[in-house]
Amino acid sequence: MSRSPLFGLLLDVDGPIASPVTRTIAIASIARDLVALANAGNPVVFNTGRSDAFIAEQVVPPMLAAGLAPGAPVWAVCEKGAVWASIDVDGLGEIHVDPALAMPADFAAEMRDVVADRFADLMFFDETKRAMVSVEQHVDVASDRYLAAQPVFDAAAQAALAARGFGVVREGAIRPDASGDVQWRIDPTIISTDVESVRLGKDLGAERAVALLAVRGIRPRHWRTMGDSRGDYRMADWLHERGEEVRHVDVRPADGILPTAYPVLTADDVIHDEAGARFLARWVEASERDLVGADH
Repeated sequence: MSRSPLFGLLLDVDGPIASPVTRTIAIASIARDLVALANAGNPVVFNTGRSDAFIAEQVVPPMLAAGLAPGAPVWAVCEKGAVWASIDVDGLGEIHVDPALAMPADFAAEMRDVVADRFADLMFFDETKRAMVSVEQHVDVASDRYLAAQPVFDAAAQAALAARGFGVVREGAIRPDASGDVQWRIDPTIISTDVESVRLGKDLGAERAVALLAVRGIRPRHWRTMGDSRGDYRMADWLHERGEEVRHVDVRPADGILPTAYPVLTADDVIHDEAGARFLARWVEASERDLVGADH
């Protein structure tokens, strides 16, 4: 009788997997260990605000080079649940998009013009997003310069949405529409701003992930989630609330560890992808021990 995999991995990309400085998988062991876990049958799902194009360019090639096996259980859930695809030896599979979660096209066009006219030296408009509207810091721009300008862009986005009659929330500050409703969220990070449906989030990504696993009949015995922002806790929250055994890894705990009903793991002396690499190595060891135990 087949056994359920030891782990299901639900992983943010920027921070724990890709360096927030280079925006690439900069630590070689990360791709190697992700592949080792997937090839052993542990499902790996990237739950990210990034686009499918970013995953195809920055995440898939290192995994293929590390020897991803045909049929290994790997998926990308992108744009916080609005876009998803499987990952196999041929790269990304069919791209699925939920059109009900997409930003209005005229708003996206206006934000593209705002960036070109006012912020082109600091940030770029992400043309690869299918549902969200995102801008991102140029890699050669100092963080303090970008972060000083970010609230100005965010205010322009809020004003553009309000002018269209929409309600908006940004970091808990709610500005509802005339009916008291909020349709869109402005979500700033340390390198970007995402403008998105309030229905999007790492919890929706977790829901998508579980549904994708269910199609293949996969039910992990334990879940491990990993991220670098407070919003990343929402994937572990969702799993815990449905009765799954889950532990969350926070690779940037200095922002504040949230109180949870499940364990939160941190690395004492490293952050971001260095911390991510450390935990992936531990999970590979645990998976190998589990497989050895299954043979006896």
